[in-house]
Amino acid sequence: MKLEMRRRQTADVKTGNHGDLKEESRTDKMDTRRKEGDGRLKSLLGFDPLAITGWTSLVRLLNEPRDPAGLAVTRILFGILMMVDIPQERGMANVDSRFSDEVLCRFPLFSGLEPLPVDWMYLVYLVMFCGAVGICLGLFYRYSCALFFIPYWYIFFLDKSAWNNHSYLYGLLGFQLTWLDANRCWSLDALRNPKVRNKHIPLWNYTMLRTQIFIVYFLAGLKKLDRDWMSGYSMNNLSKSWVFDPFKLLLTDDQIDLYIVHIGGLTLDLFSGFLMFFDKTRPFVFFFVGSFHTMNSQLFSIGMFPYAMLATMPIFCYVDWPRKLIAKMPTFIKGRFVTEYDALEQSEHCIYPEDKQTVEKTKETQGVEDVDKDQSKKLGKTRKPSERSWYHHIASCWLILYLSFQFFMPYSHFITQGYNNWTNGLYGYSWDMMVHSWATQHIKIKFVDSTGETGYLDPKYFTNTRRWASHPDMVKQYAMCIADNLQDAGLNEVELYFDIWKSMNDRFHQRMVHPLGDMVKAEWSPFQYPEWNMPLLTEFSDWRTQLKKTEDELGENIDVTFVADFPGLFLENYLNDDFDNCSITVLSGKVKVELVDNGTFITLNEGEKLQLPIGAFHNVHVVSKEPSTYMYLFVNGTNVEYQKNITNALESVGGTLDDLKNGQITDPMIANITDEKLAIDIRDINSENQKHSRSGGKLSLANASKFLEKKAKVLRLTVSKTSIALGHVLFGYESVMESVKRDMESKQGNSGSQTRVSA
Repeated sequence: MKLEMRRRQTADVKTGNHGDLKEESRTDKMDTRRKEGDGRLKSLLGFDPLAITGWTSLVRLLNEPRDPAGLAVTRILFGILMMVDIPQERGMANVDSRFSDEVLCRFPLFSGLEPLPVDWMYLVYLVMFCGAVGICLGLFYRYSCALFFIPYWYIFFLDKSAWNNHSYLYGLLGFQLTWLDANRCWSLDALRNPKVRNKHIPLWNYTMLRTQIFIVYFLAGLKKLDRDWMSGYSMNNLSKSWVFDPFKLLLTDDQIDLYIVHIGGLTLDLFSGFLMFFDKTRPFVFFFVGSFHTMNSQLFSIGMFPYAMLATMPIFCYVDWPRKLIAKMPTFIKGRFVTEYDALEQSEHCIYPEDKQTVEKTKETQGVEDVDKDQSKKLGKTRKPSERSWYHHIASCWLILYLSFQFFMPYSHFITQGYNNWTNGLYGYSWDMMVHSWATQHIKIKFVDSTGETGYLDPKYFTNTRRWASHPDMVKQYAMCIADNLQDAGLNEVELYFDIWKSMNDRFHQRMVHPLGDMVKAEWSPFQYPEWNMPLLTEFSDWRTQLKKTEDELGENIDVTFVADFPGLFLENYLNDDFDNCSITVLSGKVKVELVDNGTFITLNEGEKLQLPIGAFHNVHVVSKEPSTYMYLFVNGTNVEYQKNITNALESVGGTLDDLKNGQITDPMIANITDEKLAIDIRDINSENQKHSRSGGKLSLANASKFLEKKAKVLRLTVSKTSIALGHVLFGYESVMESVKRDMESKQGNSGSQTRVSA
């Protein structure tokens, strides 16, 4: 029997009939592969997504302990940038000119929201500035965050016409920081309070900031998946700037505008948010994203936004990157900072694993999966296991709700339809940065009072901005404000009619609102689409290539305006004496031109042309069943003569028009121009062209000096006017407006004295 059993075993070995052994081997291999796959996934993402099996595991993950160093650096940089931003783009230096005129119309988000008196507004800005200082220093941190973001959102809501995406982002970041433990490292709070000094922070602190910045990039990319952007119509002529000079070695200006600006911008926004999360792609993406923001700082006047985005890039790195950087510095620098991970203390805001040595065995701290006990003692202190508390659950819920809201807001326009017209919603919270470019042909505001008297208003008379004309909610607000001002002037029961002509992304100029509706009585609701909006004539979008070709074929002295209008409406136009040889040509549809002076009507069909009388009114009626398009061609004789005078003045001092276009006219050349008015015009044109020219905008010692002088002036104005406002509020001294009035009277007096002496 024993011999038989041995033979069978021998036979099994020879024939390979180890079924159980083979099954066990196969199982072991599958387990090994699964562990390797999980390890690669964890190495890629920084956590194991397969370990999230429910709410409990998600809460545990979001509250895992992390090094606070990376967040501390972000806090410091944000505070510094806001300290620079508040006097400039927030407008602390010119509060008096912005909020002093009570007649000016304002566009607050909420009806009834009004600015405080000028001196008190300076105090509001001062509180916001102190909050930014406190954020930077980490002093009374959460109070400082509140001191910053509450005044910030108050000022933000005061004026929708000043909104932009980066101003919205600053407010969000200030609000977010209030909830984060960003004062646990390198802060004055940490120095004075051992309870917060060098404590771990939960992972969700980083998750919130990273996802917010990811949203900025990714949703901006999604918004650029737009036909206008992808066809290159959103941003034209950026290639003229010197920052694109390296690309001109291989590409034309049009190719740069299309492939580098539009397609390149779309690609960067759409993918950089993802690629910054991963080790292998992060350096590559950092190079392009950093270059992108640096170029934007030279192309656009957008304040601290490029620098703020540069400052947020390291948030995607390992959370202990500052310690690693400091560890490589000289000893006298290292000694001033805590660089050892084992100096960090356990925090009640974090969840620590049970029955384990709590070295953070994650990608973000050590980059290893298995650490033996001896090694873990070197890398970190032994931590006590901690249980989940109500704080951890609430923090996790808050993170999910907040980020869900941020993903939803840019697509919430189906709810707030009252703000929609050619674009969806107000510009500022949709991340549709630079997708829409506007050109205003003209704006006409007609009023009719209770006696039937008719008059016209300068569209800029009651406001300093034209952005109101692109948004229906602000059109309604402006109409109500004008009606109130006219009533104060003695005109009662006024009717207001707006005729607003604009072009979006190089389309035909057309109306934005119906010209026959009284805007005072027009209904508006945040949740209903305004019936008086005129739709964008997208059926003519394909004409843009032909329009550009036509414009390029015309001579320099011939101007062209392309117009599209709706059936049953007419364009009222007046050609002043500056124009020569003006004509109208119908491109599609059918129009009837009314010559007002003699009452003549002339019908024009597609392709027909009519010479128009100069110094007279005419009306262009659309009589076709569909919208019609036509173009004006005219020579501005006054402008031609003016250009000749400019050319002669430049030649007299050795300059050319090309030098003027490139911003290369020097101050001594301008000083030698005999015509004082032309000299002033040339100086202004040259200064403006320097901002966009190939050489004038380049970094140089002279430009750096001008930049610093400008910033120093802003700082001086901010300090002096804020000091005056404080003196008035606290001690009843002279107010800011009284000081401004006294300075103006003093300047006028000095000017009069100089005139008498000269005489």
